[in-house]
Amino acid sequence: MAVHKRSKRSRARGSWTHGGGHKKKRRGAGSRGGRGRGGFGKRGQQRMPTALTQGEILGKQGFIRHGQKKKIEGINLDDLKRLIEGGKVKGGEVIDLGALGYNKLLGSGKIDLKLKVKVDHVSKKAEEKIKAAGGEILKSEEVKEEKE
Repeated sequence: MAVHKRSKRSRARGSWTHGGGHKKKRRGAGSRGGRGRGGFGKRGQQRMPTALTQGEILGKQGFIRHGQKKKIEGINLDDLKRLIEGGKVKGGEVIDLGALGYNKLLGSGKIDLKLKVKVDHVSKKAEEKIKAAGGEILKSEEVKEEKE
């Protein structure tokens, strides 16, 4: 039985391009119009406008809504004290940090004022320092329950 051996030329041994023309022509997705435009064949970019206008499904469809992250806006105790001493916040009644644009009270700094602070989130150190000064922290949920 005769062995049908392919010639060296048909196997393209030693060839850089294996019949693809110049070495840069078959390089990447850029020469094909991008990876997302698969299946357009020859003259692919030329056919694209008709595909888009005549309703061929092309590219990604729909969208996914990812959960919105809540941004933490914190204020330190020494900054809060500075606001009270500057007269921007009244220290006698309940201080609503949410109305000032903050949603977390942080524990950096010293405080010796007896404060009632309404806030969503509090760090442990801030809570300890406020209670040690004779103050009180009201979480926003607790305030809602008191009103009802």
